[in-house]
Amino acid sequence: MPWTKENYPPSLKNFMAPVRNKAIEIANALLAEGHEDARAISIATARAQEWAQNRNKKIRKDSAPEVQAANNSNS
Repeated sequence: MPWTKENYPPSLKNFMAPVRNKAIEIANALLAEGHEDARAISIATARAQEWAQNRNKKIRKDSAPEVQAANNSNS
């Protein structure tokens, strides 16, 4: 099942949009090559993270506001 920017695996929900979109692109290409869904997601996630690191892009969304507030009060 190909994924889109609106319909993607739950495991990608905490990624920044550019990283998530790259993972979707990679996963869809892997599906077209015959990989199973779970394997395609796993490979695509790793490759998208590597892609982002190579471009100094933020990978994941910030943590919940209450966690950030706790971290700020400890500084």
